[in-house]
Amino acid sequence: MTGAAGDPGAPPAAGAVCLDVGSTWTKAVLVHPDGGLAGYAEHRTTTDDVLEGVDAAVRGVTAAAARDPEPEVLACSSAGGGLRLAVVGTEKLISTEAGHRVARSAGSHVVHVHAGPLEPADVRVLRGHRPGAVLLLGGADGDDPSVLLHNAGKLARARVRFPIVLAGNAEARDDALALLRATGRTVVACGNVAPKPGELVPGPARAALAEVFAQHVLGGRAPAAAPRFRRMVRFMTPDAVRRGTAELARLCGTRVLVVDVGCATTDVHSAGPGRRTRRTVEGDLGVRAAAEGVLLEAQAEEIVDPVEADLLTATVRGMTAEVGSVPRDAGSAAEDRRIAALAAVVAARRHLRDDLGPKDVDRQGEEVDPGPVGLVVLSGGVFRQRDAAGLGAVVGTLQQDPVLAPVLASASVLVDADFALAPAGLLAAHDRCVAAEALLRDHLLGSR
Repeated sequence: MTGAAGDPGAPPAAGAVCLDVGSTWTKAVLVHPDGGLAGYAEHRTTTDDVLEGVDAAVRGVTAAAARDPEPEVLACSSAGGGLRLAVVGTEKLISTEAGHRVARSAGSHVVHVHAGPLEPADVRVLRGHRPGAVLLLGGADGDDPSVLLHNAGKLARARVRFPIVLAGNAEARDDALALLRATGRTVVACGNVAPKPGELVPGPARAALAEVFAQHVLGGRAPAAAPRFRRMVRFMTPDAVRRGTAELARLCGTRVLVVDVGCATTDVHSAGPGRRTRRTVEGDLGVRAAAEGVLLEAQAEEIVDPVEADLLTATVRGMTAEVGSVPRDAGSAAEDRRIAALAAVVAARRHLRDDLGPKDVDRQGEEVDPGPVGLVVLSGGVFRQRDAAGLGAVVGTLQQDPVLAPVLASASVLVDADFALAPAGLLAAHDRCVAAEALLRDHLLGSR
């Protein structure tokens, strides 16, 4: 830790602006060297030049502390949002199911599925869905590889720039890889998602897609912004929250579960004292761009009944159409909280399920990890609403969920209303551990 001259253990002389560049909003908090929270500001994330919103948020939060030493800017980003995934395979039903299994918990959501040989018109349709990545499948191991090789050749010659996750027929993998790389395509090769008839093994492709997501989610790739943005942003937001989760687990001496609900993704982190933090990122769950995914999955998980689903349909369509909207009244704020609560339940269920072995094949047969959780933290912009009763209803939704209840029975549930968790993770990652601990104790754990 960098301290005052002659005292290497002292807090740094200047504070820090902890900046989180989200897909819709850019948030900034000013933290004093001792961990005191000095201010908060936010600005719409600017799409043409992300640095416009960044600079506006930093100016807003530092204006009241103009006489203090210039703070260091510590930044993380999830400006890219969820990763749009297109699937290209040989058989429609298998390709669709495989795509959704692979995308789950890897920050992605399926926007298009094509089955069979790609023709020029099919490539145009695929491009029209604006995918951020393509999952290329192609039969069980040992099957006829002709469709896989045909599709690899078409993608190799097409005017596309998105990365390709190659997860098809193992016997044809090297040939398909050679076709794609011959024209400079970015390819991540992994094990076959469907190695045998009737068997799905999404784990290797999911891990490969998570690597692609990690490059995508930072955003800020517009030419004018990219060089300075890359210098400024060293972490993606899920990394900052993961570090904050680890600090919480250390401070509390218990297993911690953090559910971070954003506009385009919902991230879940778990950690125990001395245990490695685990993270899942759901690219189909969010309170704006991915709101329709929340309603769809809440129905599939039987969390909402058909009547409530009908009532919420118009709401989620509006959220998707106006991703930058903010609640105009108490009713729309309550709708935000309800969608956030549903996203949190679905994401927590997915995170806690044991996704190893045969349970990964049978979606309906998945079980919940029985390990007890001592602390649950709800984070995200929607939880900055200062409505005790409304937030209490969100907490109750998690605690009363029949699938989560056994795991959360003895857990305290806190709401990160002061936006402390991601900043604490950034501080800890930059060796400002004293400030990180004070921020968590005073602005999150103080309400415990």
